[in-house]
Amino acid sequence: MASSQQKYPKDVFTSLEELVRMEYLAHHFSLQARKQKVNTILAGKHASKLRGRGLDFEEVRNYVKGDDIRNIDWKVTARTQQTHTRVFTEEKEKPALIVVDQSKSMFFGSQKRTKAVVAAELAAMLAFRVLKEGDRVGGVVFADEGIDIVFPKRDRKNILRLLEKIVSRNHELATSQAIDFDMALKEVVARIRNIVTHDFLVFFIGDFHRYSPQTIKYLKQIAQHNDVVVAKVFDPMEREIPKSKFVAGDQQYQVSIDGRKKHLQKQFEEGFDTDLTAFEATLKKHKIPVFSVDTVAPIESQIKAYFKRGKR
Repeated sequence: MASSQQKYPKDVFTSLEELVRMEYLAHHFSLQARKQKVNTILAGKHASKLRGRGLDFEEVRNYVKGDDIRNIDWKVTARTQQTHTRVFTEEKEKPALIVVDQSKSMFFGSQKRTKAVVAAELAAMLAFRVLKEGDRVGGVVFADEGIDIVFPKRDRKNILRLLEKIVSRNHELATSQAIDFDMALKEVVARIRNIVTHDFLVFFIGDFHRYSPQTIKYLKQIAQHNDVVVAKVFDPMEREIPKSKFVAGDQQYQVSIDGRKKHLQKQFEEGFDTDLTAFEATLKKHKIPVFSVDTVAPIESQIKAYFKRGKR
């Protein structure tokens, strides 16, 4: 495997060693929304249902015979002259499933790392964080040459199995052929729905470069009974083209672009921003938060901007 990738620069592919290093970085943020600041990805305007485990305060209501007198809210009682009690709900386990895209469109990076590597790092970081918070975690690796499933367990060895699958699929990108994305996604979602019943936390990590109404439909279906969070991985060059002449292409077509022309620069930027805004707005309607990470800045510094570590 290594010999087939000697022609590629560093950071085009990832390794198990690099992904295990994410375990240390997973200590610097929290996924428990009750410990979040209001401007983080899982709180505020997104109205996420994510909450911590244990007993969470729900509401204050009029006292009903049989309520535990230890939960009487004496301040509200004194103010209203009617007995009120504080109501708590017991939080259940929140198992997590991390869906990672390692298909051909992820095999791109203009400066530092490929989108596939960033997606792998983020998946590892989230997996270790979920385990640290005491929940089961598993994953689905979506690639050109197949789908790997690691069922959720509360076990570090299970995370290592997931990371090994990610690394294997990541290295296949050197030779894999692009697939019919919509057809493959349909199969992936069918597999996910067999695992995810309700009250799961499901992370989707990919570039969503080829998202369609069908993609939104699938995400909406899963979000009906689960918490879904989308992480969009992008490369700066997808928004800002080089200010020079260059040739861009894929396996079928090539096109010459003069990046010195300001109207082309503007079209690229506006096109990217418009698509991202529309994508975020559509998912927001279904209470699915979206956050973006790029291929240049360290993943840990980007994640800290969204998931602030709660006070213990």
